[in-house]
Amino acid sequence: MSTMPTPAQAADKAKKILAAIEADPEFAAFEAATLEYSSDWQCFTGFPVIERWNLDEDKAPLFTEGLRALALKAAVFDLTGDEHLAEVAVAVPVDEMTHAMIAQPQLFARIADRTGFALIHQTDQEHTDYTDGDFTHLAYRLAWGEPPARYWLPKNEVDRRVQILTARYASIGMDRAGREHDIDFAAA
Repeated sequence: MSTMPTPAQAADKAKKILAAIEADPEFAAFEAATLEYSSDWQCFTGFPVIERWNLDEDKAPLFTEGLRALALKAAVFDLTGDEHLAEVAVAVPVDEMTHAMIAQPQLFARIADRTGFALIHQTDQEHTDYTDGDFTHLAYRLAWGEPPARYWLPKNEVDRRVQILTARYASIGMDRAGREHDIDFAAA
């Protein structure tokens, strides 16, 4: 079993991975495709936990944060060879952006191949229990400074906001936090 690298080791490697991704000749196309995906962003409890969420204003900063999260995961994998350890904690809104990135599989696979990083993301293995002071937070700070609190929400705050969203959704007939409704479209 591998052991977790230090946050400093992960930060150093993540900065190199991110620089290589951003220098790739297809990076601009990847970014454009990811941000164009916005019309398909339908999660009710991912991005909407951001206060006063606005797709047009928030998508570019979230793209940056998603890249940083994936670079940290790739760094841990590169240092350990263990994809389970590499599934470091990520804040819910940032994780949602990584899904938009992964929805560009051909572009992202070519970039990963050319730059030599491993794309680490498996839904049943992911950890969206990010919190201030955890491994991800420490490594992020060493790599890029303090993570933007608007997007890097601790799990307890995400849970609180999801409760608020769930109640609001229920008030308009959207149950299970937007995962179910009883709207009869033929009758409307």
